Amino acid sequence: MKKKEGFNEEKSIVLPKSIIKDLKKNKLVNSLLVTDIGYYPNAYHHYRKRKGISQNILIYCVNGEGWVEIDEKKQQITENEYIIISAETAHKYGANNNNPWSIYWIHFTGNKAESLINHPNKKVAIHLTSNSRFRDRILLFEEIFNNLEMGYSKDNLEYANICLWHMLGSLRYVSQFRKVKEIQASDRISKSITYMKEHLNEKISLDTLAKDAQLSVSQFCTLFKKKTAISPLNYLTHLKIRKACNLLDFSDLKVNEIAIKVGYQDSFYFSRVFTKTMGNSPRNYRNLKKG
Repeated sequence: MKKKEGFNEEKSIVLPKSIIKDLKKNKLVNSLLVTDIGYYPNAYHHYRKRKGISQNILIYCVNGEGWVEIDEKKQQITENEYIIISAETAHKYGANNNNPWSIYWIHFTGNKAESLINHPNKKVAIHLTSNSRFRDRILLFEEIFNNLEMGYSKDNLEYANICLWHMLGSLRYVSQFRKVKEIQASDRISKSITYMKEHLNEKISLDTLAKDAQLSVSQFCTLFKKKTAISPLNYLTHLKIRKACNLLDFSDLKVNEIAIKVGYQDSFYFSRVFTKTMGNSPRNYRNLKKG
């Protein structure tokens, strides 16, 4: 069996030609617009063959498996992979017989469409990470679909097509789309740096920092280095030495007193760390002409 449509709980919308004609006159959205949209869950026997159509076709697989054939080359499409078939490109595609795909699909056109397709006619995998935002991308699809389903008022059409920019942007700029999740982790690192600054006179362990950030030591170190490019303890050392420089420049405290102020009980060890970091001993640094 081969089926173009007719799957349990499927949904789709094909915009009337008169609506598309009006949209092409709308300067707000005519550079990128939806013409068709749908969702085929567990699409047994799904199959399409076309010589090419005037719209680009996004196929986004969220479960199961399928395939797309272009220029006699077949590409297997699996969960969290997508392909955008360029307009006027001959193609075939279908579901795997044993494990049929569930797909969201959108046909779209406009003179800005090509700019948003980063890998035309090639499948792209969206790798699973802690900040993948798979669900958020599906919500964008639902946003487009639900507004079109509510009717073809000017506001509904404009909003749905503006959401298409975000939907396609989430695929072209994957790392940027994930930033909102990274910010949450990044906030923990920012708080950790604040914690360091407020406890420079103490000996702080990596376990203490990770616990304060409510992360495992390995998670904390990975996120910290991603944000700052150096390890947490090296960053802490730089903060301590920066504070020591400030005290050397603007106070009359002795070196051993400054060492204690920045969490070093052993002034000789402090001097070695300072010299290694700054290229001068604390006393030589104090005597440098600055400004």
